Amino acid sequence: MAGARIDTAPPDGRGARDDTLLVVRAAEGDEDAFAALVQHHAPALIRLATRLLGTRTEAEDAVQDAFISAWRRLPEFQGQASFGTWTYRIVTNRCLNILRGRRPAAPLESAGEVAAPEHVVSPARIAEGRDAVRELSQALDQLSAEQRACWVLRELDGRSYEFIADAVGISQEAVRARVFRARRCLTQALGAWR
Repeated sequence: MAGARIDTAPPDGRGARDDTLLVVRAAEGDEDAFAALVQHHAPALIRLATRLLGTRTEAEDAVQDAFISAWRRLPEFQGQASFGTWTYRIVTNRCLNILRGRRPAAPLESAGEVAAPEHVVSPARIAEGRDAVRELSQALDQLSAEQRACWVLRELDGRSYEFIADAVGISQEAVRARVFRARRCLTQALGAWR
């Protein structure tokens, strides 16, 4: 599993009921069962990690590390939450650790220019879009790692407060408070774009 990139094919529609049997088989050492779990859950976990970390490459690395950790810890998995929720929690914690350990990032302006197709948008519209992305990036950087995780899971991933509480390992009230503070902070920071 180490060194291989995660297949991000769309899930095949299996639900938590099928996960239960796969988890039992994987805990007994069945690598094919674990591979099926990875294939089923990886796309959503990579989307989450990309939203939290900002880059696909870093997100894939975080998810791969999380699956390696899950494989090693699978015999300890008690089934109190679904396998999906358990892996969301592992990925969220991995991303939070990465976010906490980051040094302040260089401004987006220092990144190289990416040429847009000539037929798409006017230069003024491109400049406006860059400004919006820069301000959103700066506003997200002002959030604590926990606020950012809760906000991303709620607003971009559409998860319930209960799910977020399980994934992040805090109470639902704490999730609601962090989402509220994140919304308030983002609203203030992005007031010009309303």
